[in-house]
Amino acid sequence: MIYRQLMLGLWLAWVLYWVISAFGAKTTQRRESLGSRLSHIVPLLIGVALIVWPRVPWDWLSLRLLPPGPLNYALGFVLLALGLAFTVWARVYLGRNWSGTVTLKEGHELIRSGPYSYVRHPIYSGLLVALLGSAVACGELRALIGLGVVAGAFIRKLRIEERFMREIFPGQYQRYCAQVPALVPFTRLPRSVPR
Repeated sequence: MIYRQLMLGLWLAWVLYWVISAFGAKTTQRRESLGSRLSHIVPLLIGVALIVWPRVPWDWLSLRLLPPGPLNYALGFVLLALGLAFTVWARVYLGRNWSGTVTLKEGHELIRSGPYSYVRHPIYSGLLVALLGSAVACGELRALIGLGVVAGAFIRKLRIEERFMREIFPGQYQRYCAQVPALVPFTRLPRSVPR
């Protein structure tokens, strides 16, 4: 079906952009340990495999939750496109501070503009929306489970990242956390500022 090919094309274009844009990143001063990295990478890979793999060995995982059809593929495609666009916007704003692993970069900056004014982890937010689109297009139980596993992996990773950020930007990052939600935009109620 055309939507599957378009979705695959979007994912491939995104991966290509991500790889190419990684070349301009700042030099790393400190990075998370291998054990820490594996604690979120392994679940992430399992979750993505559940969403995108064409067949799974256990029939119960292939239980259909959404009927196949052009409406689900169209909705999935739109969610995928919006999610990936949000990640690219975030990547552009993050600039040379970006890293695929939890790291401290030379001259690390706290970015609070663009998508970072809506959520502290817009790349994860965008990827969750994009993977939701892929899960809707799949329509099977395995995709829903995979999305939950990916969300858990991102929550694990963002907690590690936020520990790093609190060390690098003491006080400043805590204020940022109080003002901007982690993953879901517009979920923070505005606080009154004491006079």
